[in-house]
Order: sequence, then structure tokens, then C-alpha cells
Amino acid sequence: MLPTERLKEKAGRQAAKLISPGMTFGLGTGSTVKWLIEELQDRFPKNANLTVVPTSEQSARLARQAGWQVKELNEVERLELTIDGADEADPSGNLIKGGGGALLREKLVAAASDKLVIIADPTKLVEKLGKFPLPVEVIPFGYRQVQRKITEQFGVAGIQLRRKGEEPFVTDSGNFILDVEFGVIDDPAALDKALQIIPGVVETGLFVGMAHALIHTRPDGGISEKSF
Repeated sequence: MLPTERLKEKAGRQAAKLISPGMTFGLGTGSTVKWLIEELQDRFPKNANLTVVPTSEQSARLARQAGWQVKELNEVERLELTIDGADEADPSGNLIKGGGGALLREKLVAAASDKLVIIADPTKLVEKLGKFPLPVEVIPFGYRQVQRKITEQFGVAGIQLRRKGEEPFVTDSGNFILDVEFGVIDDPAALDKALQIIPGVVETGLFVGMAHALIHTRPDGGISEKSF
């Protein structure tokens, strides 16, 4: 098996083939997307007129460094395409996202896109979601009560407030993240719905039925593409 970073690179560079000059597209966040950005810089000069709607401040900075026009989601009517990564992807294209803390903006941009393409290395492919702790974005006011409600309602033992050093991690939208260890998630749609109605929950990292395609590397370095 090739090193994981090399597999991420191959997936990111493959996805760059979907972008053409003059396109406006959603730009995801994460270590695999970093390679997408690098490949686009190699493919297109700075006058290629690329416009991106980034899903995080980190991606926005990288896009500006590349010389692309950066817009907020409110400035565009629609997005033809968004390319993003995932923490887990099941055979139906359901995802867990939010390991980097950008799940709210990632979901908003994905929902505004005609097509969501996920890029991943083989370590992100699972038969059922849940090995990766589920990020749940919550309002800081009363987050402890949200944490208690999730623990009581779902009987989970592992739930942690995400931190950056000694302080709570704060998302680009000013919220906190609870990382919840549900274990195997048999019904992602039902879990997402149940979490969404808890007061104080802003969004979950469950992306159910949103992905249209998955581009992933195989352990040998080959590329596989799957549509949903």
C-alpha cells in the first residue's frame, strides 16, 4: 500500500480534471483538498478566471494565494460543482464530515451545489459509518446541556468538547463542536434527524444522500470513481 499522503495526493489531483477555466465551484476543506488546490495551480495560470466559494477560512486563504477570486455563498446563485473530502464514506455515499471543524459551511455549500464530488483515500471507506467520532456543531451557550441530552437520549459513553489546546475549538461560525462516539451507525438519516431537533444543535457531520460521486484511490494507487 502506498503511503496515505501519496494516496490523498492522487485523489486530489484526479479531481482537478473536473475543473475548467472560468468555472465557479465550491472548494472544500482538508488534507486531500490541499492536493486538489496544488494541482489546479499547476494546471491553470492565474488568469484562468477561477472563482471559488470556500467552505472554511483556511481554504479561502489558500484560494487567494493561488490568485483565484473568492466569493461568499450569498454572492452566487448556484454552484455547478463542489469538491470536498470526507472523514468516512459508506457504500451508499453517506458521509461523516467535520474532522477539520468546517461541517456547517461544508453542508451549506454542498446543498447549494448541483453536484457534490467527494475525494478520499482508501482509509476513509467503511461498510458502515461510525468508527470516526461524529462531529456535532453546537451553540456555545448551553453546550453542556446539549452534551447531557445527547448522552441521555442515545446512551453514548464517549462525548467530548473539541478543544484547541486548553480552550474550546471555535468554528468559523463561532460555534463549538462535540465529538460523539456513537459506534456503528445503522441508520444515518434517522440519527441526523434526531440530533437536529435537540435545541442548541446547529448541524451534524452526517451528510446523508448529498454526495453525487466519489473519487478514491485504491491501496495500490489506482483510481476508482463511483456515482450515486
